[in-house]
Amino acid sequence: MTIGPPKNRSTFRIWEFGLITAALAAAFLPLPEAAVERLYSARAYPALQARLTPLSNQARFALLDVLIVTTAVAWIGLVARDVATLRSPLRVVVRATTRTIVWFAGAYLAFLMLWGFNYRRVRLVEALSFDSARVTPDAVAQAATIAVDHVNAVYESGRAGGWPASAPVDPALADAFNRALADIGRGHRVVPARPKSTILDGFFTRGGVDGLTDPFFLETLIASNLLPFERPFVVAHEWAHLAGIADEGEANFVGWLACVRASPAAQYSGWLFVYRELAQAAAARDRPAVAARLAPGPRADLRAIRERYLRHVNPRVAAAGWRVYDSYLKANRVEAGAASYAEVVRLVVGARLPSGWEPLR
Repeated sequence: MTIGPPKNRSTFRIWEFGLITAALAAAFLPLPEAAVERLYSARAYPALQARLTPLSNQARFALLDVLIVTTAVAWIGLVARDVATLRSPLRVVVRATTRTIVWFAGAYLAFLMLWGFNYRRVRLVEALSFDSARVTPDAVAQAATIAVDHVNAVYESGRAGGWPASAPVDPALADAFNRALADIGRGHRVVPARPKSTILDGFFTRGGVDGLTDPFFLETLIASNLLPFERPFVVAHEWAHLAGIADEGEANFVGWLACVRASPAAQYSGWLFVYRELAQAAAARDRPAVAARLAPGPRADLRAIRERYLRHVNPRVAAAGWRVYDSYLKANRVEAGAASYAEVVRLVVGARLPSGWEPLR
């Protein structure tokens, strides 16, 4: 099949203009959060996820990788065609630039419809019974103490049964995850995605990225260098995104809720994560006492996480990646940007679940 220049140039330009206009309107027109919650996040998106993720689960490889490669090859091929058919270098540049803008506009609209509108939904901190007055230095220190005691208590049992396999979906974690959604009052069931590797793994390991939710095929992509006791929490965190929870701190919170009701291995992963967050957020005067309670086994695991980071992560790549991601989050109405990851501390200490369950009790 040969690819020739567009036959109806004026019609093509109208289509391009319409697509770009639609993308700009979708990006900047305000949408009521309650309407997005009711019509998209609570109805349209769960129905879409229940159909799309089972399809992507059939592939052992990441469909996002296929999309990236085919898009890159097609773009290069079309530029080569332009070079061969258009005599003016300026026209080649204009055509390539226009095509790139149009493709980005189309990708952005697909992103919004398939997952991205979840950034416009009602925040979890607003949907839950959240009391900011409960988030005090003493409360954070107490929560950190409870977390470290759980870490110590589940350390041996977490290892006794072995860590979940890297590729298949862990059924115990999947069941606990859907129970966690019911606990926060978002009871629609989610089809968990099988954790997959990706051609982006080089960036993941060098940039300090643990995982990614593919917003086009609704897949879960996990970095290859994660330690076994890190994986359950990272998978649960990405499943929270798969459930339409876009905010990073809220995804951390739901991932933790899922882990602490799953297998001992997942419990250890979840408690170890939340201990790190709480210990870091604790007042300087409280940190030594909290850290002193940590048993040798968990202490060695935290050391292993630090060593993994130092061994694989390039600080410049990580800093550049986080700057880009911070800008991306803010562009999608996450005001705290990358700092939203730390929102989990406020939720762990200050939120009350509609189910009445209190994980810290």
